[in-house]
Amino acid sequence: MIIYNVTCNVDSEIVEDWLAWMKETHIPDILQTDFFIKATINRILSEEDNQYTYAIMYYCVNFQALKDYQKTCANRIQDNHFKRYGNKVLSFRTVLREINSFNNS
Repeated sequence: MIIYNVTCNVDSEIVEDWLAWMKETHIPDILQTDFFIKATINRILSEEDNQYTYAIMYYCVNFQALKDYQKTCANRIQDNHFKRYGNKVLSFRTVLREINSFNNS
């Protein structure tokens, strides 16, 4: 499993709008590309409650699927995000390969 992680630091003035847009529009648009099998939004907790940093994790079955997404869709989708929020959301991306998954069952 490959995890495409997008970490976003969101300006407090737009955080509610950004979260709603991510849930209702942006993430569904990405999932509709069929390169990813699921996505999660995670808030990064810090000692300072006034920080709004999120890790959005997109899961795909292999690295080729991620490369195909990056080649065919990523620029358009990232441009839509930037047109809406500009520099009020600062993002960086990392790619992870899942080695093992454990359950408490």
